[in-house]
Amino acid sequence: MSKRLKELAGETTESQLAELAVKIRDSANQIWLAGLGAFSKAQEEGVNMFEALVAEGEKVQERTKVAADEVREKVTGTWNKLDKVFEDRVGRALHALNVPTHKDIDVLSKRVHDLTVITKKLAEEEETHGHGRAHRAKAAE
Repeated sequence: MSKRLKELAGETTESQLAELAVKIRDSANQIWLAGLGAFSKAQEEGVNMFEALVAEGEKVQERTKVAADEVREKVTGTWNKLDKVFEDRVGRALHALNVPTHKDIDVLSKRVHDLTVITKKLAEEEETHGHGRAHRAKAAE
């Protein structure tokens, strides 16, 4: 190895190479110790870091939920507006074609019901007061 270092160093003396080797070894040792320190620190703070990550995840999840709710409300509002526009346009088209609406049919149904009640009432009155108009008309002749 020292032969290779001598070739790389060129005119460098043996003592300079030895000094360089010591510096490299010390540097490698410091890197090793820094790695061990980082590992130890991670072990000590692992639980705290895990709890901090969970808390941060909860915050992100809440922000995401709020954003999703806002998007859902906007989409629902837009859909409701679109639905209303569609209903209005179809209603206008049906009105132009004189197609009765549900409301028109309900009004007619109520009117038919009212007329049925009145007709039954008149028929009952005729039965209780005589034989009807035709009978009374013949009697008047």
